[in-house]
Amino acid sequence: MNGSMRALVVDDHPVMANATKGILERIDGIEVIGTAGSGAACLDFVDTHRPDIVLLDYHLPDKFGSIVAKEIKGRYPETHIIIFTGIDVADMYNHLLEIGVSGIISKESSECVVQHMVRCVMDHYTVLPLSLYHNMRLMTGLPAQEVVLTEDEVQIMSMLVKGATHEQIAGEIYVSKRSVDNYLKKIYGKLGVKSKVQALEQFVQSKYYTDSNRGE
Repeated sequence: MNGSMRALVVDDHPVMANATKGILERIDGIEVIGTAGSGAACLDFVDTHRPDIVLLDYHLPDKFGSIVAKEIKGRYPETHIIIFTGIDVADMYNHLLEIGVSGIISKESSECVVQHMVRCVMDHYTVLPLSLYHNMRLMTGLPAQEVVLTEDEVQIMSMLVKGATHEQIAGEIYVSKRSVDNYLKKIYGKLGVKSKVQALEQFVQSKYYTDSNRGE
């Protein structure tokens, strides 16, 4: 590593953001130049200050971390992004690699592990848990298949994005909660995901997520 690197911490919880900032400030060669509490604030900060490293929470109030990461890498490919998450994103690792993130680390990791990850990224390396490394499969050269959702499935996902419960969705489309659960299982299968968080992320990046169903 040559010289110092400027870092941005992105987390919507001020206590966590300040704690992370403190961890980074104890790394030689790192200067924390700011914090941001949302995806929009992060992108504005990156445009203005051009940090070298962004420590990015995966689950932000306005955007998924992967969407923010993709926008940053599209504008500034040289920027290092480390996803710092409190949820399990193992199933999204291949997708995050395709975006170009430099690393992924759990918020439950010790200060020593976080600092080691950041130092590695500063030297253009990364760190993976062995459990994740052994289960990784890099998919290359395979054509992407377009996901086709029915009108009912789009309506259900649109309501989930807006924060509706399964009971509220059932009442809106006049079916039982069990039917909603079955719909979601089918949607998860189509999207190739295992959780609601992953399904929502895939949906908001799809052609089905438009101004008409954002409620804007």
